[in-house]
This record gives sequence, structure tokens and C-alpha cells, in this order.
Amino acid sequence: MNNIKLLLSSILLFSFCIAQAQEIEAPKFGKGILNIKGKDSTWSMNVSARMQFLGISQWESEDGNLINPEANFLIRRARLKLKGFAFSPKLQYKVELGLSNRDIGGASQFTNNAPRYILDAVLKWNFHKNFTLWLGQTKLPGNRERVISSGDLSLVDRSLVNSRFNIDRDMGIQLRHHFKLSKNFIVREMLSISQGEGRNVTTGNLGGHQYTGRIEMLPFGNFQGKGDYVGSDLKREEDFKAAIGVTYDFNNNAVKNRSNLGSYMETDIGFYETNINTFFVDAMIKYKGFSFMGEYADRDAKDPIAKNSDGTETGDVVQIGSGFNLQAGYLFKNNYEVTGRYTHIDLDKNITGKGLEQQYTLGVSKFIVGHKLKIQTDVSYLSKESSNNQLMYRLQFDIHF
Repeated sequence: MNNIKLLLSSILLFSFCIAQAQEIEAPKFGKGILNIKGKDSTWSMNVSARMQFLGISQWESEDGNLINPEANFLIRRARLKLKGFAFSPKLQYKVELGLSNRDIGGASQFTNNAPRYILDAVLKWNFHKNFTLWLGQTKLPGNRERVISSGDLSLVDRSLVNSRFNIDRDMGIQLRHHFKLSKNFIVREMLSISQGEGRNVTTGNLGGHQYTGRIEMLPFGNFQGKGDYVGSDLKREEDFKAAIGVTYDFNNNAVKNRSNLGSYMETDIGFYETNINTFFVDAMIKYKGFSFMGEYADRDAKDPIAKNSDGTETGDVVQIGSGFNLQAGYLFKNNYEVTGRYTHIDLDKNITGKGLEQQYTLGVSKFIVGHKLKIQTDVSYLSKESSNNQLMYRLQFDIHF
């Protein structure tokens, strides 16, 4: 906690000290806390913050009865973000820090036993025409639902497909490019080489490296306000818009049971290594308040069962299997939205010991100032083959300065 206070105090002191030498603007609500721009226009910084307050109630279902009630209240997310450009608008940067316990948890010997404050720390260099090089720690070009900010979701949180299969953040480099096939048809290409063990790791590369490629097609042109990566059709697209994405991720000699996420697979002589492949297909459609998002994910591994040097199994296994997610919503003119989602998870039961899971979610959102100030609630029913079914109710308040 003292580290967080020191960090916030340092940022405020820095902003105050440069106030006399720079042009400073207070943006309107939702556009950041502070805009700073050098008088010679050689750099800029936008400071913003957001918080999510979440309440959860859940029950297990047994023989038609609800049992084992649980309730929890959380500061689900608390984030501080700095972004802008340095020297030239072609060289942009972004730093995003997590301050809630859910954001910074996971300290271990692999993170130097330190909280994982840093979510993003990345430079983006537009070095030639439509080519941009990213360097640092940020989200890999994986499934669409993961890349969408947690503050821009149509429902309270992401689906089980994301939690089981996403490839999240990592340290590395990314090359991005886009071009037009025709007047409106846009194609984006993304390539990434990363360390392969997730964010904030300080112990170096224990296995191989992670290689990610993604291609996106927007046959009807760009969405308003980058809406292909924003939940809900808040812009009420007048023309039909669609985006289709395909990602292939190869983690060479991965040492974690969910590619660059999950638990390390340790043996009697070190870490168990195996090649893990993850494949995604996703789509986003928007038209006059209607939005649809679908995703399919599949993961396999060369040898998913971790073994010791003598061939005995350690108990660690790669979480292989597949899943898909279908979500649709309609935004009414009073800025209430009703959203439904169906999620299907099918992990390999022979390997993981986990059976089929199906979740049905119905949510209602009230957008007061778009995604910057909103209230969301949803109810989910989870059907599980290997254990009791579950019923969950959530209520979340989201504010973004």
C-alpha cells in the first residue's frame, strides 16, 4: 500500500512541477484527468484512471435446490493509465498500472516476489507508412474479447472461453500493418514474438519463445470510434459493419499449463516443456444499436501430461480442449442495453479430468456516459458435467476518468 501511495504522489508532484513550463488542459469527463503537452509540441501525456466496484452472489444447484450461498464485494479493478507521444506523434507510448489486489496478485519467485503492478508498458513506433512496431509488455494479438478493454465490455466480465484459453499479456515485440483491398475493405496483419511466460516475469526465458500471428478483415470499412474493439453499439452504426479475425499462437517449449498463463509445470529435474498451440476465430458485427460477437478457441499440446525423469506423471497437465462463445445485444434509445451470451467449454476430459461446461448469461446495462460511467448487472447459469451446477448474480459500477 505504501508503494501505491508513493507512486500516486510522485505522479501528482511531477504534474505540478511541470505545470509552469507546459500547456495543461483538463479534459471533459471520460477523456482523462489531465492532458499535458510540451510547449514545443515534442511530447504529450494523458493521465486517466478507472475503477470497477463489483458485487457477486452465487449458489450451487443440487437436485433442483440452491445450496452453499456465497456473497462477495470487490474492487474488481483499479487502474492508472498514462499515454501520449514522445519526440514525434509517430512514437507513442502507453503505461497502465493495476492497483487492486486482483490486478497485482500472483507474486512469486518468477516475478522477484514483487506485486505485478505493470499491466502495459509499451512503445509504438510508426516507422514507415502503415507499419508500426510495438516494443514492451502489452496484450498479445489474441482473441477479440481479451483485447477489448475490461472497461468496454457489454457484460460485467469476459466469458469462460476467455478465462480458459486467452493468451493475455507478455513481454516482446509486435509488428502491425494494414492495407485496403478496395475502397472499404480493410485488412490488418499482426505478428508477435514474446517471452512466453506472461507479464512481469523477471527470471528470463525458462522454455522457448511464443510466436503469434493474427489477421483481421473489415469488409465494410472501419467501425466508428474503433467499435470493433468496443462492446455494445454505442455509436449506433448507420451502415452494417463487420470484422473477422483469425489468430494462431505457438508457444515453443512452454512451461505453463495454459501456454503463457496458469501454473508452472515442475518436475524432479526442473520444468516440464511442451509445445502448445492455440487457435482463435472471432467476429464482431454492429448495426443500428445491434451488436454481435462470436469466438471459437482451440488448444492442444505435443505432450500435455507432465512427467518426471523416470516417466512418472507429476499431476500437471496442459489445459487442452476447445470452446465457443456467442453474444448478442441491443442498445435502446434510452441507453439501456439487453445482452445475452451462450458459452460452451469442452476440455479434454481424459487429460484434464474436467467435463463439458455450458453457461447462459443475461445482462442489462445502463450507459450514463457511454462506457465511462455505467451500471451493469447480469445473471448466469453454469451447467457442469463434473460437479454441481451454479447460479451467479453480479452487479457492477464502472467509472472512468
